Amino acid sequence: MSLGSQIKKENFYGKIEIICGSMFSGKTEILIKKVTNAKQQNLKVKVFKPKLDNRYSSNKIISHDKNEINAIAVNNTNEIVKLSKGLDVIAIDEIQFFKKDIIKTCTLLSMKGIRIILAGLDMDYLGRPFGAMPELMSIADYIIKLHGICEICSGTANHTFRITKNKLTIDIGEKDKYQAVCRVCFNKKNFQNG
Repeated sequence: MSLGSQIKKENFYGKIEIICGSMFSGKTEILIKKVTNAKQQNLKVKVFKPKLDNRYSSNKIISHDKNEINAIAVNNTNEIVKLSKGLDVIAIDEIQFFKKDIIKTCTLLSMKGIRIILAGLDMDYLGRPFGAMPELMSIADYIIKLHGICEICSGTANHTFRITKNKLTIDIGEKDKYQAVCRVCFNKKNFQNG
């Protein structure tokens, strides 16, 4: 196989990139930077977010540092597929809120040569793998795992602890409902509350 054929084959398939970690670790900030860089390269880019995440805005992705980028709020993956024609890059924030069919969607779109950039929580508030994230991480070409700062001991936070009593897996919120905590503080808090 010639070098030219290898390059063509490599470029035919898009990449799947994942930015994951706890809340308040900078996932959305990195996603915004990657999208901005792609746009500066004159690539055709669309950004998506789940419609249920309307914390800051219904048509923007906004980081905790208040950086923002326009986004299309969708209810399901079919909407992403319909809006992906002719694109070079698709970015999706809060990927953990999508149903498991997001795995097939990302695989199919990457096979069309689209670069897929995903950001989301890898664990829920109980420390369990969140939604489709484990399967997406297993098929990803690149993974960036970010950590926050533990709000109790200032250590490395890799967990999101819910400070309210709500037991639903999905409960949209910010610092009014969640803390970034390290493993030790997460286990202590769960033991105290359990």
